[in-house]
Amino acid sequence: MEDFKYLGTTLTNQNSIQEVIKSRLKSGNACYHSVQNLSSSSLLSKNLKIKIYRTTILPIVLYGCETWSLTLREERRLKVFENRVLRKIFGPKRDEVTGEWRKLHNEELSELYTSPNIVRVIKSRRMRWVGHVACMGERGGVYRILVGKPEGKKPLGRPRRKWEGNNGMEL
Repeated sequence: MEDFKYLGTTLTNQNSIQEVIKSRLKSGNACYHSVQNLSSSSLLSKNLKIKIYRTTILPIVLYGCETWSLTLREERRLKVFENRVLRKIFGPKRDEVTGEWRKLHNEELSELYTSPNIVRVIKSRRMRWVGHVACMGERGGVYRILVGKPEGKKPLGRPRRKWEGNNGMEL
């Protein structure tokens, strides 16, 4: 089997999820633009704006993330998306020296946003999913897919990252 759909995510034998992440980010952008007036409003508190982000935008982007095996490029794309939304929520900062308005730096965003970043959320959800799959036992089809070895000819070049290798554990 070359690919199959699980939890709304298409898994392939090449372990490529770039298109899935691209479509999730596209859906997240659409949701972000639909609530953009709220995130830039001065009438709402920053805490309320963060709650809107965590309850409406983040679940759309992270749907099915338990099956993702992220590369550094994909992690960077997800962080860029999150930082863009957070910059809109927290707004610009006035520089004390020059008095000019500027965008917040990534370090300042991580200080202001105390919740785990999007990559940490994905990793914690994957670990929780591994626990569920491990409880299924060897009878479950998902367990066999998780620990199974693919058959067929290997492609040329460096092997793709495996899901379990990405988590740093073996079942």
